[in-house]
Amino acid sequence: MDIFTTFDISASALKAQRIRLNTISSNMANVETTSTPEGGPYKKKSVYFQTQPISFKEQLDSSINGVKVTKIISDESEPKKVYDPSHPDAAEDGYVAMPNISILKEMTDMMSATRSYEANTTVIKSAKRMALKALEIGR
Repeated sequence: MDIFTTFDISASALKAQRIRLNTISSNMANVETTSTPEGGPYKKKSVYFQTQPISFKEQLDSSINGVKVTKIISDESEPKKVYDPSHPDAAEDGYVAMPNISILKEMTDMMSATRSYEANTTVIKSAKRMALKALEIGR
């Protein structure tokens, strides 16, 4: 595996984690959104990853893979019902359908995605340092 393959793998992971962080941010921003253009409360979104071959040549040489986002799906579980008869979106019985989003879980996912992002930037920095040291050997 050459240095550029290392960059390609880490870059694909950085892109995937960026999409994951954006999705988590969207979930957190809409934690109290009770009305959407589609109707009903906001639905939590989840990101799914899959391995991705880096290139045809490398796929033939070995099993080197990167990562890609395969899909972003909406949570189809029932919304939380909160009693608030003064809310503009309250039903006749006084309950409001709220998004089924846990801020604690979203924060945990955000920390995990941030750590993964940081780990991949560290890999890129380390590979860059190794390449520079290899060039110094030739002097």
